[in-house]
Amino acid sequence: MALPAWTRASWLREPLVHFVALGAVVYLALTWGGQPIDPSSRVIEVGAEEQARLATNFENVMGRAPTDAELDARIEQFVRDEVLYREAIRLGLDQGDAVVRQRMVAKMDMSASAAAEAAQPDDAVLRAYYEANHERYSGEVLVTFSQVYFRAKAAAEDALDRGAFESEPISLPSSVEDAKLRDVQGRFGDAFARGLAELQASDDWQGPIQSGFGWHLVKLSERRAEVLEFEALRERLENDWRSEEIAARKTRAFDLLRSAYRVEIDR
Repeated sequence: MALPAWTRASWLREPLVHFVALGAVVYLALTWGGQPIDPSSRVIEVGAEEQARLATNFENVMGRAPTDAELDARIEQFVRDEVLYREAIRLGLDQGDAVVRQRMVAKMDMSASAAAEAAQPDDAVLRAYYEANHERYSGEVLVTFSQVYFRAKAAAEDALDRGAFESEPISLPSSVEDAKLRDVQGRFGDAFARGLAELQASDDWQGPIQSGFGWHLVKLSERRAEVLEFEALRERLENDWRSEEIAARKTRAFDLLRSAYRVEIDR
């Protein structure tokens, strides 16, 4: 049964199909077409497209277009590199070279992920990704609490026992609302922030917990994660989505190619 036109069009636009098709072309060229193109061919063509690429590379580095003499020098360098590359391949110097092997592996991976690197996900895709990974994008911890201060721990413990919650004089605020935990740490000190993080929200006074100033009884009313708005996260969401999409496409491409091989391991 023939596929609908829209299905065929969607299928043909899938980068993974292009990736596999390229592999098939290379395979057919090697198995049915005799020897591949001889890399040590004595003809080196430097056409207009290659010269434009060399000129663009020069401009990217130098910040200006090359002079005729500078372009000629780049062409000579290209010819030199090409001659040595072809002779190295002809002599088999690439065989068993771990560096060359890894570069070829990297290029195959890049060919599978190139489309994802340039993809621009729309709002619907990003919002779906955000919802699926919502816990990853929680903001900082926010706390609301009241505190009373005592220079000595014994005084704080006695006040807690008696239910007398009158603070000794200090310049710290008696109550804090929806403050980031790191801001509390900056004002009350590391020890206080650590102690506060260990408390459960409650209507009761708790403690004492220590600070750089002394000891505190604390009534922790609320601790919650800051809610980050979608628009504020857009760039981060797009980057994270793209990274995962690249990894997924590499995996799909490899799995498809891997299925064509039989691996025999002599153990």
